[in-house]
Amino acid sequence: MSEQGKGIFLFLAAWAVIPVMDACAKKLGQDGYSIIQIVWARFFFNAMIVLPMLYLRTPQAFRRPYRPAVQVVRVICLLLPTYFFFYAIRTLPLAEALSIYFVYPFFMTALAPWVLGEKVGLRRWSAVAVGFAGSLIIIRPDTAEVSLPVVFLLLGALTFAIYNLLTRKLVEAVGPGPLMGFQSLSGALIMSALVPFFWKTPDLAGLVLFVTIGLISASGHFLLIKAYRHAPASLLAPYCYFEIVSATVLGLVFFGNFPGAVTWLGVAVIVSSGVYISVRERRVSEAA
Repeated sequence: MSEQGKGIFLFLAAWAVIPVMDACAKKLGQDGYSIIQIVWARFFFNAMIVLPMLYLRTPQAFRRPYRPAVQVVRVICLLLPTYFFFYAIRTLPLAEALSIYFVYPFFMTALAPWVLGEKVGLRRWSAVAVGFAGSLIIIRPDTAEVSLPVVFLLLGALTFAIYNLLTRKLVEAVGPGPLMGFQSLSGALIMSALVPFFWKTPDLAGLVLFVTIGLISASGHFLLIKAYRHAPASLLAPYCYFEIVSATVLGLVFFGNFPGAVTWLGVAVIVSSGVYISVRERRVSEAA
């Protein structure tokens, strides 16, 4: 298998396992656990796994952080969408929620000129407009009042887009190791300060799900990092939509949910415009 083939395989593997974390979060939410406690588990158990490994492999990641205020904002912009998404999937089907959440690449394109100083041309703006049209097909705001979970998904997509843009802004100066270390430690500390006010002692099944969330979070990100070592991000980006397939399978098997025809139409529009933006950015980068 070629290097790029290995990268694509690892990338698909990551997006095959990451929705398992979402399925665990959905089940815990339905069982009455606070979303704050579920988000805490995602960051706390992730940190318990990631930080020791990171210290052994990259001890320089624990030196004085670069631009700590910006990094704190970046961590908050990861905590917020995690909360928003976990809140939404408590009631919405996994695949439908994820499809709406996938407007975040379009938010990234729209915000890139202000955050990164990138120039966005007419064709990419057109793709952004088409992507939002796809999300409106799924949301169908003309059929009923837009629900709070949908609003939270859109807010989550916006904050996750800012998180990704700040990551792109910092990673060249800092490197992925220090960013990951700061993110894991800060996220765990912030959520550990909040969780006592929302704590519900889990039973054995709940404890297993909480730990699984952390394990899947760590393993999924590990697979992503390995994938980026074998293939460029511009090549891998379109394959992230495989997550919708994984979420659909999990939603059907564990919760009996399967998206209807209108939802799939919206997914097709979002994926098509997202893939176009990814291919367009790759061509521009190669030309530069």
